[in-house]
Amino acid sequence: MQNIIRIIFSGIFLLVINEGYGQVPAPSTTQEKGIVLLGATAHLGTGEVIENSAIAFENGKIVFVGKSADTDNFSGLEQIDVTGKHVYPALILLASQVGLGEIGAVRASQDRSETGTLNPSVRSIVAYNTDSEIIPVLRSNGVSLAQVRPSGGTISGSSSIVNLDAWNWEDAAIKTDEGIWLNWPSYYSISGRGNNRKIEKSKTYTEQVQKLTKLFTDAKAYDGEPVNSKLTSMKGLFDGNQTLYISTNYTKAIIESISFAKTMGVQNVVLSGADEDALMLSEFLKENDVSVILAHIHRNPKRKDSYTRKPFELAAEFKKAGIMTAVTYSGASGSMNLPFVAGQCVPYGLSKEEALQTITINAAKIAGIDDVTGSLEIGKDANIIVSEGDLLDIKTNKIIYSFISGRTLNLDNKHKRLYRKFSNKYGHQIVD
Repeated sequence: MQNIIRIIFSGIFLLVINEGYGQVPAPSTTQEKGIVLLGATAHLGTGEVIENSAIAFENGKIVFVGKSADTDNFSGLEQIDVTGKHVYPALILLASQVGLGEIGAVRASQDRSETGTLNPSVRSIVAYNTDSEIIPVLRSNGVSLAQVRPSGGTISGSSSIVNLDAWNWEDAAIKTDEGIWLNWPSYYSISGRGNNRKIEKSKTYTEQVQKLTKLFTDAKAYDGEPVNSKLTSMKGLFDGNQTLYISTNYTKAIIESISFAKTMGVQNVVLSGADEDALMLSEFLKENDVSVILAHIHRNPKRKDSYTRKPFELAAEFKKAGIMTAVTYSGASGSMNLPFVAGQCVPYGLSKEEALQTITINAAKIAGIDDVTGSLEIGKDANIIVSEGDLLDIKTNKIIYSFISGRTLNLDNKHKRLYRKFSNKYGHQIVD
């Protein structure tokens, strides 16, 4: 018994002296004093850029945006000199599974999907883990808000918007159950390999669409009696309070899925994973007022005869077609690269400010939170990041300040802790 007690106390002691290497930084406290950021180049997210700017915020809200010389009424505010730095709106990661899975090889740490195929009542927000080690890494690269979505099945469930600085999912939630995710049935089935590979129309496609038609029809007509959680969870699709996110990437399936949604009376539709096939249907998307979340940009082109840089051009071409476009990053652990995939679009048709909009205000509009965040404007939440260099450039981006609703974030993370740990071990000089 004494040996067990010694082991327990030894473990506690090691945890205490280990400088918190295994700890996610605690959430920040409510903003108590107003702050003004002075002297930086401010990229407002609206396309406007202000040199030698002043961005002031109190009680979690932005109260001034302009030039430092426009006013000297900053008495009582904490003044932070960020001359030579760059100020941006906090980045928004769409179509993410951050906080729903931690270690791929450990099934118990995965909570991304539910059994069954039609699960509109599944709420990803209640499975969101605010203690994920991935979250501090995202914050260190400017990502402060995320859309957490479920996966699996034909209808996966509902997504919610969270801030990445919270004790629990209730504190994190900005907008809950804002959208339903539909994985449109595969139109084709593939069998065989090599020369024997066959592609033909799926034998179950029609049956799956019929099931969807019945579910949507029932949900639209549902009046609340008897209690049915599946139908209740879909009511917002028909009055504009929710968005239907459709995942499919073949032209015929895109046309059929969007036509289906419009026929059912769905008000807001977003095509997730839009790629080269979706671009060919840009007129159709525009006519139906469909926004797009681009497919992963750091990939090979979809077809063998495509231009090798085609994925990088998609954002500019969708914008040229007049379609609201946002960029995301596939895979939770790699989502820290969000600013760089947006930056990858700059040499291929977008300006830097337009690229910034694909991960700020455009993402906010798609998620329905542009009234509170997505740009640096008076009255919006003080979700702000400060970088020493160009946010979209992997060589110069270095986040030195980050604020969520005015709260100053701790930007430490596991990567930095391991860097310090092994720098100390081998006697290397630590670079800030």
